[in-house]
Amino acid sequence: MTESTNGRPSGAERHRGAVTLRRDSIPPSTADEKLLDSHHRREWKTKDAWRSLRILSEFVEGFDTLADLPPAVSVFGSARSKPESPECEMAAALGAALAEAGYAVITGGGPGVMEAANRGATEAGGMSVGLGIELPFEQGLNDWVDVGIDFRYFFVRKTMFVKYAQAFVVLPGGFGTLDELFEAITLVQTKKVTRFPVILMGVAYWAGLIDWIRKTLLEDGKVSDSDLDLIQLTDDIEEAVQIIVAADAAHAAGNGKS
Repeated sequence: MTESTNGRPSGAERHRGAVTLRRDSIPPSTADEKLLDSHHRREWKTKDAWRSLRILSEFVEGFDTLADLPPAVSVFGSARSKPESPECEMAAALGAALAEAGYAVITGGGPGVMEAANRGATEAGGMSVGLGIELPFEQGLNDWVDVGIDFRYFFVRKTMFVKYAQAFVVLPGGFGTLDELFEAITLVQTKKVTRFPVILMGVAYWAGLIDWIRKTLLEDGKVSDSDLDLIQLTDDIEEAVQIIVAADAAHAAGNGKS
């Protein structure tokens, strides 16, 4: 164990909602793991009812905190990307461009691509939001976040990403990024949310996935041509922002007619 700059011992740290746990106080499991664990049936009637109140409180906290945000765009990408990587450079430029267009930038609040997008937005004078999550390998909110919330439960956090976003922009990432991408596409496809742009940036990175979707899912009838139209690819930041602005304008015009 090392010493921090203030002389106190430093070490591992985990955020669980409003609670910060450090060193030996960190439990071996997360709140999500306990909720979804199917091996402890005896606890379902004694503990899950109480957990529902905690879940409700996370929704209330998220709704109350984010309700006054300006129009926002959720940006996803890998926490493992290095600051000098092409995707981090793209994320920073994207964050700045979105801020200049009047959008807040919402990320998972972690390092890598998320930090780069938050930094770009903040440096450009925009609102930078981070929605953190309790993980076994704690990341913590990056220093560029203006408004940050730490969640216990993934499904509550995912609701916030969708509810307060006019668009999703997805940069290179791993399982978590893919999870957010396909959930967004599914919600739009099934009309669970009002259609909004889902933009993939890093064309070379995503080319294999899109090719597989076309050659396997589409040819086998698992998706339709119109489903592929839900995804847009570009490496041009100006084009990405314009897609979002145009979609906003079209949606506003449609509401005006009704």
